[in-house]
Amino acid sequence: MRFGVHVSISGDLARAVARAKERNCETIQIFSSNPRSWKGKEFSKSEIGEFKKGCWLEGLEPVVAHTPYLLNLASPHQGLWSKSVEALAEALKSSELLGCDYLVTHLGSHAGAGEVEGLKRISSAISVVMKGARAIELLLENSAGAGFSLGYSWEQLALIVSELNYSQRVGVCLDTCHAFAAGYDLVSKESLSRMIELFDRLLGLERLKLIHANDSKGSIGSRLDRHESLGKGSIGESGFRLIVNHPQLKSLPCILETPGMGLEDDIRNLAFLRSLVQPGAGARGRMSKLGIRN
Repeated sequence: MRFGVHVSISGDLARAVARAKERNCETIQIFSSNPRSWKGKEFSKSEIGEFKKGCWLEGLEPVVAHTPYLLNLASPHQGLWSKSVEALAEALKSSELLGCDYLVTHLGSHAGAGEVEGLKRISSAISVVMKGARAIELLLENSAGAGFSLGYSWEQLALIVSELNYSQRVGVCLDTCHAFAAGYDLVSKESLSRMIELFDRLLGLERLKLIHANDSKGSIGSRLDRHESLGKGSIGESGFRLIVNHPQLKSLPCILETPGMGLEDDIRNLAFLRSLVQPGAGARGRMSKLGIRN
């Protein structure tokens, strides 16, 4: 399993690589633009070149981007839905230019229009934007299910994917806090295996590309989307030990989005997660393109 964190692109794009190096990352996630703005961030050719070169030299793999928070692909309001589709298309284009392997997106809220209608609008939005995608995979992130948010069950994600025109370029990002808050038990070995079996039956494990490792402030099934530092929440040490050593998960890249996200917090959380990997449990991930890390 390859471990990394979400790092800021503030100041200079190349600083993201330096921040990842400071944290001893093997993979990296960045925002494709300002997370709380509709306006996309433009990068110069030299910035893009330095970022791609830096990721390559540091053996950062995969390179992951995340869409802004404002997108609502399930919105029943045509104006907001159209704006979200445009922003997702822009994020895909920007992420491809940066050489990212994946773009992660939240799915949004049906705002009272009903889950069936919301799921259809999500599928429609993704089908529209994936027409123009060439070298990147879109990952749908599961939600905690708070309010009217969608994507909190594997059944819902399976329904979305089943309606897509370009489903071969769409995968899933498993957020541990969201899954736990939505009612999936990650602390019991038997329950974790049942969840994975259900995912495989509905979506196929080949679609599971990435894990967001976040502990949960809320209890199981609370629908509370509140991340906690690893080992300090309801999933706890025992849950993450099961996750990082599970035979069907241990080869996946794992990115932290824990609270604080400062240097010391990230180093502590990464060290905690790595300490749980059992000797002989398998390779920590794919060989990088340079063979620098394994």
